[in-house]
This record gives sequence, C-alpha cells and structure tokens, in this order.
Amino acid sequence: MKKRPSSILRSMVIGGLVVTALAKVLIQLTASSVLDPASGRIEPALFAPAISTDWDYVTSWQTVLLIVLTSTVLISFVAWPVVAWLERRMDAAGPGKSASSVPTARQFPARRSFGRQGR
Repeated sequence: MKKRPSSILRSMVIGGLVVTALAKVLIQLTASSVLDPASGRIEPALFAPAISTDWDYVTSWQTVLLIVLTSTVLISFVAWPVVAWLERRMDAAGPGKSASSVPTARQFPARRSFGRQGR
C-alpha cells in the first residue's frame, strides 16, 4: 500500500524535531571545555550563565545547521495540514472525479446523525 504524503510529512515533522533536539544537545556538549571539579567531566549545563551571555560557542556551521533543521521542520509542519486537507478533498471526490469537481458544503444534503434514518 502506498504511503500518503500527509503521513510522510507527519513523520518528517516528528523526526525533524528529534534531530533538531539532538543537534542542539550536541552543540551544547561541545560548548564548554572546562571540566567540572566535582565529577571531572565537561557539563556545559552547569555553566549556563556564562554560555548564555556569550554566543561565540556556537560556530557558523552549527548555526547554519540549526537554521536548516528548524526551517525544514517548520515548512513540513505547515505543509502537513495543507496536504492532509487536499487528500480529504481527493477522497471525497471519489476515484473518477478530480478535486475541482467536489461540491461545496452547501450542495450536500443535510445529514442526520441521530434518530430514525430513512423513515
């Protein structure tokens, strides 16, 4: 069975959020080369005030990477509901009709969801 484009875009949005978060964490881990005296490890989260006042720890390629990842996720997020809406219109049109021949909401007869049907 062929995957729908809206399903692919949904996966791209979720995967993009995960990849962007991982990239951000990796950038933060390389931000400080100062060892923590207690543990002997590099823990940049402990030095957040020093890092947040100076953005020089983010290199230009890391900035470009984060911009590309974030913009890809945002574009996919906006395209996802649009593509899903277009797919619904195509499904409503049926297999032999195009999306332009789909009647508007006013042309559909009123549907009853409760009560006796077809009296």
